[in-house]
Amino acid sequence: MPASRNGAAAEDRRAIPILPPEHEPGERVLLVGVPAGRRRPGEAEADLDELARLADTAGGVVAGTMVQRMAAPQPRYYLGSGKARELAEMAKERDAGLVVFDDELTPAQGSNLEKLLGVRVMDRAELILDIFATRARTYEARLQVELAQLQYLLPRLKRMWSHLSRIRGGIGLRGPGETQLETDRRLVGARIAELRRKLKSVVQARATRRSGRKGWFRAALVGYTNAGKSSLLQALSGKSQFVEDRLFATLDSSTRAVPLGDDRQALLTDTVGFIRKLPHHLVASFRSTLEEAREADVLLHVVDSASPDLERHRRVVRAVLRDLDLDGRPRIPVFHKTDLLDPDALLALKKHAAENCTTPPVFTSARAPATLEPLRRALAARIDARLVRVRVDFPASDGETLAALHREAKVLQQAHEGETTTVIAKVPPALAARLQSREGVRVGRVGRDAS
Repeated sequence: MPASRNGAAAEDRRAIPILPPEHEPGERVLLVGVPAGRRRPGEAEADLDELARLADTAGGVVAGTMVQRMAAPQPRYYLGSGKARELAEMAKERDAGLVVFDDELTPAQGSNLEKLLGVRVMDRAELILDIFATRARTYEARLQVELAQLQYLLPRLKRMWSHLSRIRGGIGLRGPGETQLETDRRLVGARIAELRRKLKSVVQARATRRSGRKGWFRAALVGYTNAGKSSLLQALSGKSQFVEDRLFATLDSSTRAVPLGDDRQALLTDTVGFIRKLPHHLVASFRSTLEEAREADVLLHVVDSASPDLERHRRVVRAVLRDLDLDGRPRIPVFHKTDLLDPDALLALKKHAAENCTTPPVFTSARAPATLEPLRRALAARIDARLVRVRVDFPASDGETLAALHREAKVLQQAHEGETTTVIAKVPPALAARLQSREGVRVGRVGRDAS
């Protein structure tokens, strides 16, 4: 947006229809951005475009936008006082019932703005939490979202005060002389403690399920929201996944077995998408879900090849991975949705990726099955690289050991002599150790490790 003579960007006075015409129009929303400090050209506009998509996902319709460039946010209204009054006029003029700021507001700023504007005010973090609340499907995801919402709510209770009757347990909870606000704070704190206990038990159950996958090669899809992780998992596994062209279309992680050829398989897990300014409460709450990524043998960093913000999205994902202590995990860059690029653009992307990726990148499209083969080969190569060549001798009646070898290893030779079966195979070190611990099973190294 062009800057005005006083240094503030002129707000966009055009209504921006977001919802498709077949939908009933949702709540009318104004979007506000206050880019501070040095920003790359077009970043402020890209930020508001993304905020508009978030509003769309939440069911709103954007009625207008406002941008004010400032060295630093103002303590009272975040905006300058004159711009805040202008925003109040715009809200009335556009019949907006909600104003969403692209940055996190303090409780005092939110309260001051609501008094001035006469409508509800939210920030980006609160909007994302609202989307997660409507998209969570599994028991674990709902617990995680509620925990993040209450952690966000706790310091803002004075502005967002309510009786929270669905949380209160009954008569007698209020102490002598205790105000309703103090009661609600105590109730929220108790509910947070309860949710943490429930999540702990869910995490333990998840760990038990993961223990049953020992010996499998595991990969996890990570990336910016709407990069195409779910469609890629569906295309690789051949099993149906919920796919929608909206931010945070899927929140619940799912794991599928993916065939890689030559009887090799990998377990591939889809994880929640990342986004710029992801609320830290949400990251903390979803840490248990992202344990799947922590224990993966390799991360597939999926990037939307057609996004004009491709490099910024990659930086955001790397930053979130650092926050989750996952930055050191092995990674394969996967540039997805290549079907949306013309040949020249794809060639330029491949050149750029070759110069900027430390690991050889892969280029895929869920709509072009042939493009998935290089990714399958890259995963198969990772499996082969960790295999050791062993000779396993075990009783011919031990069908469990034979099944484990065929399921988790690459069998090279198999022979039967009397009551003994001998198998020469390339196996993961963990499987070799597990077989060695079985009664009646002998495991010995043969030749050189597989490369």
